[in-house]
Amino acid sequence: MIGIIPAAGAGQRIQPLGCSKELLPVGSRVIDGVERPKAVSEYLVERMVAAGADEICMVISAEKTDIMKYYAGHEYGAEIFYMVQPRPLGLCDALFRTTLFARRHERVLIGLPDTIWFPEDAFLVALDFREADVNLVLFPSNKPSAFDAVVCDERGFIEEVQVKRRSPTSRWIWGAITTEGACFHRLEQLWQERGRGDEYFGDLLNAFVAAGNPARGWRCGSTYIDIGTLEGYRAAQEYLRSHQPVRPLRAA
Repeated sequence: MIGIIPAAGAGQRIQPLGCSKELLPVGSRVIDGVERPKAVSEYLVERMVAAGADEICMVISAEKTDIMKYYAGHEYGAEIFYMVQPRPLGLCDALFRTTLFARRHERVLIGLPDTIWFPEDAFLVALDFREADVNLVLFPSNKPSAFDAVVCDERGFIEEVQVKRRSPTSRWIWGAITTEGACFHRLEQLWQERGRGDEYFGDLLNAFVAAGNPARGWRCGSTYIDIGTLEGYRAAQEYLRSHQPVRPLRAA
């Protein structure tokens, strides 16, 4: 199983920073009895490993060498490697740079590294379902217009992804994705056939569903925090202070 983490974005909503936004300290961990800051992207890495990922590919820009240096210093239970997105051409472009590797895996996990979500095992719910080609882990949001809102039928199958729509009809947004390697390759082929014009995954998924491919939404998420803004960053710090205990992590 492989996890794919698109981490090439510039993080303009929360700039200026002295590091890549994926390394913003949110919460903490204990190493050899000493409490240390924890990078926001570590939460996603840990969730992927807990779900069974033995490889994780981070897609970064050429400037984000600090991410490689940071993750080289710890053990996470999965082999972490990197691919470069030379230009910021959107989420789909970042994801499909990994197709050569992802297509070889039975299962593929996708998540966004500047978010923290709960429950921690939400990936596992979507992984258990094999009747859909793509499974989205859904979270309730008070501001669904800022994300991709997902409309499902009564059985949970996706009817539409409302991408950054001003007045969405659903308050449920996707925060993580599971699929199969072969299906990930089919998504990449569809993206190519559509002229590589889909910047957002939601737009591509709408075309995928319209072509008769089943996709399922799982309302198993409870909390989703985007730390890409100062407001979200503060909300994440407050949530972790009030909800999460510090857990030990073995040093490299």
